[in-house]
Amino acid sequence: MTSAIQQAIEAVWRIESARLIAGLARVVGDVGLAEDLAQDALVAALEKWPESGVPDNPGAWLMAVARRRGVDTIRRAVTLGSKVELLGRDLSDHETPMDEIELDLHVEDDVLRLMFTACHPVLSVEARMALTLKMVAGLSTEEIARAFLVKTTTMAARITRGKKALTEAGVPFEVPVGEELADRLHQVSPKRMPWWR
Repeated sequence: MTSAIQQAIEAVWRIESARLIAGLARVVGDVGLAEDLAQDALVAALEKWPESGVPDNPGAWLMAVARRRGVDTIRRAVTLGSKVELLGRDLSDHETPMDEIELDLHVEDDVLRLMFTACHPVLSVEARMALTLKMVAGLSTEEIARAFLVKTTTMAARITRGKKALTEAGVPFEVPVGEELADRLHQVSPKRMPWWR
């Protein structure tokens, strides 16, 4: 920024700042906000005027920039206020004493549901592992076959039979609850797995 432009901006600010802040305070009804908006306009002038030059009516330019920012600020405040009021109204309409709240024991995690489905007891341990690696871990049939040291066609047949068994048994896509959950977790204990020594 050249010294001539900087001196011009300083001179304009000394002359216009009081009028600018007063005019903004009348519009927004808050002197602190008016001062902030005027400062924002000054920053905009410091950014723009070195490139475009000082406008013919610098006070009007500053006021226009500050007013636009003031309108944006007020719009944001009004929108926020209405949203807060709406949220507060919604909360008060739906308030429930803590002792009346029923805890939802159903898990809303689709990946966990998929894992429990792939590990359902209607399947053999080998089929559970293969389906879990395929559906949950996203491994290819070839990768799973290599891990089990079997042919790809053998693993593909195992996965297909496992999916068919789940369909025929009508296994629901859900996380078990209560005693069924405890029993299912017990079924996947490492001590019960054939590779655990």
